[in-house]
Amino acid sequence: MKTTISSELPKISRRKFLVSTAAAGGGLALGFSLPFGIGDAAAQSVAAASEINIWVVVQPDETCVIRIARAEMGQGTLTGLAQLVAEELECDWKKVKTEQITAGQNLARKRAWGDMSTSGSRGIRQSHDYVRRGGAAARMMLVQAAASEWNVPVGDLQVANGVITHAGSGRSTTYGKVANAAAKLTPPDLKSIKLKETKNWKIAGKPLRRLDTIDKLNGQKIYAIDLKMPGMLHATVKDCPVFGGKLASFDDSKVKGMAGVKSVMKVNDTTVAVVADTWWRAKKAMDALPIVWDEGPNAKVNSASIAEHLKSGLTGSDAFAQIDTGDAPKAIAAAAKKIEAVYSVPFTSHTPMEPMNCTVKLSPDKAEIWIPTQSLEASLAALSSASGQPLDKCEAYVMDLGGGFGRRIGNQDVVRQGVAIAKAFPGTPVKMVWTREEDQAHDFYRPIAQCRLFAGVDEKGNLAGLHLRVSGQSINAFANPAAIKDGKDIRQLQGLWPTLEGDAQIGYTHANLRTEYAMRNTHLPVGPWRGVNTNQNGIFMECFMDEVAKLANRDPLEFRRSLMSERPKHLGVLNAAAEKAGWGKPLPKGVYRGIAQFMGYGSYSAAVAEVSVSPKGEVKVHRCVFALDCGNVVNPDQTAAQIEGSVAYGMTTLHSEISVEKGRVVETNFDNFRVMKIAEMPKVEVVLPLTHDFWGGVGEPTICVVVPAILNAIHAATGKPVRSLPLSKQGLTLV
Repeated sequence: MKTTISSELPKISRRKFLVSTAAAGGGLALGFSLPFGIGDAAAQSVAAASEINIWVVVQPDETCVIRIARAEMGQGTLTGLAQLVAEELECDWKKVKTEQITAGQNLARKRAWGDMSTSGSRGIRQSHDYVRRGGAAARMMLVQAAASEWNVPVGDLQVANGVITHAGSGRSTTYGKVANAAAKLTPPDLKSIKLKETKNWKIAGKPLRRLDTIDKLNGQKIYAIDLKMPGMLHATVKDCPVFGGKLASFDDSKVKGMAGVKSVMKVNDTTVAVVADTWWRAKKAMDALPIVWDEGPNAKVNSASIAEHLKSGLTGSDAFAQIDTGDAPKAIAAAAKKIEAVYSVPFTSHTPMEPMNCTVKLSPDKAEIWIPTQSLEASLAALSSASGQPLDKCEAYVMDLGGGFGRRIGNQDVVRQGVAIAKAFPGTPVKMVWTREEDQAHDFYRPIAQCRLFAGVDEKGNLAGLHLRVSGQSINAFANPAAIKDGKDIRQLQGLWPTLEGDAQIGYTHANLRTEYAMRNTHLPVGPWRGVNTNQNGIFMECFMDEVAKLANRDPLEFRRSLMSERPKHLGVLNAAAEKAGWGKPLPKGVYRGIAQFMGYGSYSAAVAEVSVSPKGEVKVHRCVFALDCGNVVNPDQTAAQIEGSVAYGMTTLHSEISVEKGRVVETNFDNFRVMKIAEMPKVEVVLPLTHDFWGGVGEPTICVVVPAILNAIHAATGKPVRSLPLSKQGLTLV
C-alpha cells in the first residue's frame, strides 16, 4: 500500500559522513549531513572536535552521547530517537546519554541535522532512517578500527553492548579504546549501509524506560520557566483582551514606585509589560496598573454571532468539494430512508501546564534566547528579526517543554515580546512569563466548526449516499495563507482526504460520496491543537455514522465494515479494537459501548468506549480500548502512554470550551475552563496490530477517535446523539 512516509522523509544523497576527533580524550564524533547543500569542502571545515555536526559521540569512558535535534515535550521523542541510534550502534544502553543541539549550531553547519521542528507526530517518523544510519555508520567504523588493529577480516568480528570481540583469537576491545583510530577511517558510503530489520531489534522496539524520567522525579529537570541566571530580571505582559484591539494608554505612576519594579513599558501596539526583580512583584504591579484599551469593533462579537456566521457556511454557495464521487445529493433524495444532522464543536485552548515564556539576553554582538519551543529554528529566525542581529550572531537554546500540543510550533509571539522587553536591558537576561490568564486569553485556538451531514439508506439498510459539509475557521488563513490554493483550504478536511497523499485518508469508500468545506473565519486566531482538524472531523464523521447505522437498523461495527473493503488498514484497526473490547459480548447493566475509527498523521486508529449515564445525566467512562497501526513502534510503553495522554486531552473537550463575550475570551483559568481530573480517567487498553510496512505518527492519531467513541457510547446509552460540545449543552456532566 502506498503511504506518505517515504515522500516526507529526506532523500539522503551520496554524501560523506562528517568525522572528527572528540576533544575530551580522543573519542569518536560522527554525524552525517542531510541534503541541505553541504559539500565536501564544507564538511572538511567542521573537523574540529569541539564542533557539533554529529549524531554520535563515543567517549573513552564508553559513554555514548547521542545528539537530539527534535524537541522533548513529554512525548518521549528524546528516548525514542536515542533507541534508534543505539540499536544500530550496538552500544551499551546503560551508558547512553543525550544532548540537544542548538539552532545556531544547525545553521552553522548548513542544517546538517535537517528539520528541527517537532509537530505533526513527525519527530520519529520523519527522521528514523537517517538517525539509524548515523548509528550504523559509527558501528561500522568502530569495528573496522578494531579489525585493522588486529589485522583480521572485519567479518570475523562481533559487537554487542559496545564490546568488539574476535572469536578466533579470543581478543576483545571496547568502543572507547578504538574511537581514536576509528576517527581516522574513511566513513562508509550511505548506500552501502543496510539497516536492521525490525524483527531483529534489541533496543529499538522495546519498552525501555525513558532517559529523562529520573530528572523529572528528583526535581533536577530544568524547564524554561525554572531557568535562573545571574542578574536576571523578570517580566510579565498584558495584551489587549480583544483580538484586533489596541493599547490606548497606561498610567505607570501608579506602580513604578512599587518594590522591585524596574520598568513599565509599551511592548507593541497591543501589549504592555512590567519588569521587576522577581516575577511575583512584576505580576502584582501589572495587576495594579491602570490600562485603557481601544477594543475596536470586535468587542461586539460573541459566541452567538460567531455561531450564526458559521451557520451561513452550511448552506452558502462558496463551499468547495474535495470528494465528489457519483451524485450523493441525488442518491440521498431517492433513498428509502434519509437523515440530516448538524454537529458543532467550539474553540478549544491548549492549556499547557507551563505557560508561555522565554528568557532573552541581548548583547552588542549577540542575541540569545532560552525557550520551550516546538520549532527552534523558527524561534531563532524570530530572534534575529526582532533583535536586528544577523542569524550568525544569534543563538536559540531549546528547553524541555512543559506541554506543547501545537501551541509552541507556529507563531513566535512570545519571542517578539521577549526581545522587545530585553532591548531595554542590554546585557541582562530577562525572563518573561505569561500568567495563566494571559495564556488562556491569547492562545491560538483549535478552530471552531459546524458540520451539516446528509445520508440515505436503501430498503436493505445499505448506504445510498453520504454528503458532508464542514463550515469553520481556517488555520491556514491565519498562519499560512500561501497554502490556500484558489480559495480552497483542504487542510480543514483533514482525515477526510480521498488519498494517502496527505496522511489522513478517509476510511470509507462509496459510489455516492461528497465532502465539502466552507471557510468562515473569526477574529480569534487559530492554530494546530493536538490532532488538529482530525479531531472535529472525526467527531462529525464517526458520530454521524452511528446515526446512519441506527437508521439502517444495523450494528455500528458491521455497518462500518460494509464500507471499508477498499481500506484494509482502516478495517484492520477497527476489527482489532472491536475484538480486544469484546464487541457484542454482554456488558454490566447500564454500561454501553461506542466505536469509532479514523486516520491521521500516517497512522490508523480505532477505539471502543464503555460508558454509563445516570438518570441525572452523569457520564462515567469506564473503559477505552484502542488499536493503532503506526507501522513500526520504537517504544511500546511510550506508544501506550501517548494514547493514554490523548484520552485525557480529548476528554477535556467534553468538559470545556472557549466562548466569547464582548469580543474577549471568557474562560481564562482552570476555574472556568475545566480540565480532566485523574479520578475521571478510564481504564485504557492498547493493542498494536502493526503491519511493519510504513512509519506513522503516534502522538496525535488516536485523539481523533477518543471523543466520537465516547459520544457514540452515550448515544447508545441514552438513545440520543450528542451533536454539540461540551456535554453541558446536552444536560450531561462527565464524572
